[in-house]
Parts: sequence; C-alpha cells; structure tokens
Amino acid sequence: MQQIIHKERIILGIDPGTAVMGYGLVKEVGSKIELISLGIIKMDNLDDHMLKLQRIFEKTVGLIDNYKPDCLSIEAPFYGKNIQVMLKLGRAQGVVMAAALSRSIEITEYAPRKIKQSITGNGNATKEQVAAMLKTLLNFTETPEFLDATDGLAVAVCHSFQKINVSKPAGSKTNSSGSKKSYSGWETFVKENTSRVAGITKAKK
Repeated sequence: MQQIIHKERIILGIDPGTAVMGYGLVKEVGSKIELISLGIIKMDNLDDHMLKLQRIFEKTVGLIDNYKPDCLSIEAPFYGKNIQVMLKLGRAQGVVMAAALSRSIEITEYAPRKIKQSITGNGNATKEQVAAMLKTLLNFTETPEFLDATDGLAVAVCHSFQKINVSKPAGSKTNSSGSKKSYSGWETFVKENTSRVAGITKAKK
C-alpha cells in the first residue's frame, strides 16, 4: 500500500496594531491544524509612531526568521469613523507586509468579519467568542492576557480554512490521496482549467 505523505505548511497570522500587535502560528498537516505559538508585541511604551513601526518590522522579521512560515495572513484594518486611527493601522499593516516581502513570504489579507465568520460561523462574534472557539479547535486551555494574541491566531486559522477545493468533472483524475485537487489561487486554477473558464476570461477583456 502506498503511503500518503501530507505536506506540512506553517502559517503566521497577524492582527496589526500600534499599541499591541497579536500573532499566532499554526502548522497545517493535511486537514489537521496544530498550534505552534501565539503572543503579542507591545508598543504602548513608545511615544514615537515611527519607533512603533520600526518595532513592528523588526519583530515580524524575527518571527519569520525564527519559525520559517510558508505564508503570512493578516487582518485588514477596520474601516471606522476615526481617520487617524485608520491611517495608523494602515501603516502598521503595511510595515508587516514589507517585513514579509523582505523574506519573500506569500501574503493574504482578510477582513475582520471574514475571520470571525470562518472561526465561529458568526461574522459579528466577540473577541471572547473567537478565543473560546480557537481553544476548542486547537486544544489549548489558557486564555492569553491580551486577546490580540488569539485575534492573530484566528487570522492564521482562517487562512488554513480557505483552501480552495475545486470540484472536478466526472471521470477526471484525482491526486494520489483520492481527494479533489486543491488550487492555491485563481491564477493557478485558470492555468490548469483553461477550457472551463474561457467564457469568463473573454468576458473580462
């Protein structure tokens, strides 16, 4: 009998912030997800916004160099009424992305509502509800002092849940495990299914 080898993938999830930034790392083995680490990076002791951005960059690079993630998933800034807050969060997110790009790490962004929906089934879930569900999913008992940590972890788990499984026509080949083939994104799917998307791509021109 041929042994099935499940490819491992490490995902770094980050909830950006300029006072506290949460992060979580998970290892994906086949359909299983294992917790590697979660925590926060505090910047509330820094008054200079540029120093905060510097710390975000350095700590993100440090996480990448230490854990060697295959990809980064990040929460998009929440669009509220306070423009200054949005601007600062946008800068923090951009610095995290720059850190990932400096290490050639793939980046995916998710809206807060999408993350909550993926984890709890409710796009309006509270931080506490998200944390409780993650504790159940990943079998850890201690709730972090700052829920920013579980927010960062939620982004990583959300990304793992987004694997695109495309149904294949009857009679088509499957991979060695007998499962439907997964595609990493729309471009990959288009390349391997030109005839199926011909009408769509023509319409876009």
